[in-house]
Amino acid sequence: MEFTFKTASTKQDFEQILALQRENLYTLISKEDQEKQGFVFAEHTLELLETLAVELPQIVAVHQGKVVGYNLAMTASMKTVLPSITPMFNAFETCIFNQKPLTDYQYLVGGQVCVAKDFRGHGLLKRLYCETKNQVSNDYEACVTEISIRNPRSLKVHQKMGFEVIGTYHDGVEHWNIVAWDFKRSS
Repeated sequence: MEFTFKTASTKQDFEQILALQRENLYTLISKEDQEKQGFVFAEHTLELLETLAVELPQIVAVHQGKVVGYNLAMTASMKTVLPSITPMFNAFETCIFNQKPLTDYQYLVGGQVCVAKDFRGHGLLKRLYCETKNQVSNDYEACVTEISIRNPRSLKVHQKMGFEVIGTYHDGVEHWNIVAWDFKRSS
């Protein structure tokens, strides 16, 4: 299968991201599918995606003209844009990565990554993250994100590509693993 990786920039790109997000949103899929396929938590809006795109490239994988995967990214300065992620940013402040505080790094936040069910197993998650890295690595040293403890499939895939668990926390609703990927140590 052939895929094109690009920066989402059009309303159509963002609408396709939102459609794929809805297909994988934990509140809209069965517990069985969550366990087998993984899931996403945050529900974005068109306006929020456009705001994220001003700060950092939002990478999409396209197959035959359709978005089949995406990697959203945000900066630490966006801590207050979504109140629901404030606990995540607070937890980041307690993490140690490669023997130094995470806050000593110039890092970006993996805002959400998702691959359409029919396109899993083609290495798209890694390729999406690598394309993000290629576009921002002059300005950032690492990517940090959170993964629900209930989503071991996602954690396994992230660890396979080089993410390390650097902390855990509970936000009052969910238990989370905090994972980080060192751009300098990755290929």
